[in-house]
Amino acid sequence: MSRQDAIQIFLAGVEAVKPMHFIPRHIQLQENRIEIAGQSFLLTGTANLYIAAVGKAASAMALETEKILGNHITAGVVVTKYHHALTLTHCRTIEAGHPVPDDNSLLGAEAIVALFKKAEANDTIILLISGGASALLADAPPGCSLADIQQTVQLLLNCGAAIDEINTVRKHLSLIKGGQLMAYTRARVVALLLSDVPGDDFSVIASGLTVPDATTFKDAWRIIEKYGLSEKLPVSAGNRLHSGIEGTIPETPKPGSPVFSKVYNALVASNQTALEAAVKKAQALGYATTVVSPMLTGDAEMQAEVFINRLKNEKSSLPVCVLWGGETTVTIKGTGKGGRNQQFALAALCTLKNGEWLKNNRVVILSGGTDGTDGPTTAAGAVVDADIFVKMDALSLNPEAYLHDNDAWHFFEKTGGLMITGPTQTNVMDIVTGLIH
Repeated sequence: MSRQDAIQIFLAGVEAVKPMHFIPRHIQLQENRIEIAGQSFLLTGTANLYIAAVGKAASAMALETEKILGNHITAGVVVTKYHHALTLTHCRTIEAGHPVPDDNSLLGAEAIVALFKKAEANDTIILLISGGASALLADAPPGCSLADIQQTVQLLLNCGAAIDEINTVRKHLSLIKGGQLMAYTRARVVALLLSDVPGDDFSVIASGLTVPDATTFKDAWRIIEKYGLSEKLPVSAGNRLHSGIEGTIPETPKPGSPVFSKVYNALVASNQTALEAAVKKAQALGYATTVVSPMLTGDAEMQAEVFINRLKNEKSSLPVCVLWGGETTVTIKGTGKGGRNQQFALAALCTLKNGEWLKNNRVVILSGGTDGTDGPTTAAGAVVDADIFVKMDALSLNPEAYLHDNDAWHFFEKTGGLMITGPTQTNVMDIVTGLIH
């Protein structure tokens, strides 16, 4: 039952951060008033109420908002990932590309900007933001094409750049990110943010659509140079960043800019929310449970080794559950198929195999994305347990070869270790679970 325990613990964390649980806590309708994240608005016959939702959880967040506000909603636009759309009454939906933007990402951005422009000074826009919005909402600034933006994003993803670094570059190759979206409206904006970034930094979530941007064009170029991408970058993207550095195009709006005078940003749920629920589930299943701190970041293979060493040093009486939340990165060197969670799980297996500790302990490792998708695959992540080792040996598989080829998906497909949940309609990074019996 150990594998099932690990899956139950992971799913308990995912369940806690679904919009059906947190939206009703943050949006309430009371006679002629709406309470949104502690802000109170009087409903009048002349003012309009708009919904704009972007991200992997956008449809579910919009659906729960529709259930509460109903016919008070004038109109709405939802931009979400393919296969994540839900049936909505008051909002039109655009499905778009992730993690690399596509033509529909441009359409999504145009639709959101049009809604922001349409809203008048006495209107209110409820902006529902979740992870994935940086790709799902895309624009190509003057001189750049969509292909240029796609190539730049793919370069950053492949080199193992952290999400804050990727989004710093995205902000400076955009006319809506890095707080620039607020320049398109005179309306009051209340943004509810579901965090998918370490530290829950509002300026990083969805590339900070409604938040002051402290980063600069110089910062963006430093990131390009840090990963050796200056020669690989599309010429137009490089030219735009250099124009910004030279001051011939304006910077993103900074803290203190008047453009933010009519926006209120509120965090509605995070990885911490999911971890707290996972801890409760693990304890209910009889595990002595601890959460690793600080948050999981950095290279997936290196952090898998750190996690295994943490398990080996666990002093609690058995059974034990160790949880770690956050998000790793992967530097793509091979030609295989996988995602950061599958890479983490396979690296953990490689660290464990043939060791004395494994012979003396029953161990389960699960690494999963709370959004239900890990990289460009249909799996949420992968599980390592005794069955995986048995099947690996029976099939004479070399796990290190799969690891080095970034081909964890095929390894776990053959050994039965893939965890497939389907889209979860939420996104608060990843949860790693380690069980020892």
